[in-house]
Amino acid sequence: MACHELRSILVYLLNQQETMYNVERLLSAMIEAGLGTASLTNAEDVLSKEITIFTDRIRLDVQTSTPGISFEQAWQRRVTMNYRGQTLEVISVGDLIASKTAAGRDVDLEDVRILKSKEVNSTHED
Repeated sequence: MACHELRSILVYLLNQQETMYNVERLLSAMIEAGLGTASLTNAEDVLSKEITIFTDRIRLDVQTSTPGISFEQAWQRRVTMNYRGQTLEVISVGDLIASKTAAGRDVDLEDVRILKSKEVNSTHED
């Protein structure tokens, strides 16, 4: 998918069982990767909000609560992908659609329309 089509946003869902540990690891990894906005906050601040948005050379949304899905269920349905030689575990398209539908914002509903269009097109390309 083109970056423009889905706004080129990475979303990090937090496992509520280990949140403090996960946020500390995430912030450290972001700083190590050169994403300087991570140094402007701390784990407690991130956890006090439903969403924290970092904007460096990429945008990263860190969500402590995600509408329409639970972390545990989304984790069971995660998809493994490779990006520039790195293996990443990402949310399934179905869970992304459910979350964006539940959020209900115009921009999310447009993303749902695009995602559903891509699903239909990919099933016809086989």
